[in-house]
Amino acid sequence: MPWVFTLQIYQSNMLKFFYSRINSFKFAFNGLFFLVKNEKNAWIHLAATLFVTALGILIKLNPAEWLFILLAIFLVWITELLNTAIEELVNLVEPNTHPKAKIIKDLAAGAVLSSAIFAVIVGLIVILPKIYSSLWS
Repeated sequence: MPWVFTLQIYQSNMLKFFYSRINSFKFAFNGLFFLVKNEKNAWIHLAATLFVTALGILIKLNPAEWLFILLAIFLVWITELLNTAIEELVNLVEPNTHPKAKIIKDLAAGAVLSSAIFAVIVGLIVILPKIYSSLWS
């Protein structure tokens, strides 16, 4: 019965595949926890995320509005994660102060600032009209 042996190999490979996928999620969550634990700006992003999410629920954003809000929120988080990864890598490669290292870090921080400005603009466009109409109608 050679098919039984093949099935056992297949099952063994599938288990390895699933375990490796679970480990990859573990690594990803470790990265998120590292960010929140070590980066002060992540706490600001977390507070803003919770505030905007609660406000969106309170003022009953529609699905299209939620899409824009979530896009803005996740863009900020993604750029902050990438910024932190770049900073950690630069610190590893060049532990001393170097003009090029500073430029690299400044560029990465600029990406976070740009995404945060975008998030504020999206929030103003989506949320302010809802608040205005609920207060003066």
